[in-house]
Amino acid sequence: MAGINISQEPIAIGIEQILECLPHRYPMLLVDRIEEMRLGNSCVALKNVTINEPFFQGHYPGRPIMPGVLILEAMAQAGAVILLSNPDYTGLIPVIGAIDDVKFRRPVVPGDQLRTLVELIWIRSRVGRIRCTATVEGELVAQMEMTFKLLHRERPL
Repeated sequence: MAGINISQEPIAIGIEQILECLPHRYPMLLVDRIEEMRLGNSCVALKNVTINEPFFQGHYPGRPIMPGVLILEAMAQAGAVILLSNPDYTGLIPVIGAIDDVKFRRPVVPGDQLRTLVELIWIRSRVGRIRCTATVEGELVAQMEMTFKLLHRERPL
């Protein structure tokens, strides 16, 4: 990926580089910034949750709560950045195979900043596993482990 430093030192990644890396676009892009990444190992991603998010119009109007599946998707996208910033995986895209050990601890609401820590547990051939936790102001809001498979972008799913 152009513009990504592939050293083992932690690096930050802005939205322009995230858009180069991930195929997602508004309204499904759920990563605003990578605060810290160690290539092939871990990252800390941020998502600023605002009242302008399209899902808040229908998800508990009057008491908007970010849907849990979108919190999981934000964690998965952060994991995808770890993989897709590696030149070895150029032309591939991670697709969710399984989500395990999911726990939601508290709601995420407009004004929150979702901070996601993703750790790559293992990757073999084109299958791998990540562990994710999401926090708001240091308080755990969700956690999961996810298995993924890397597929070629140009082939139909």
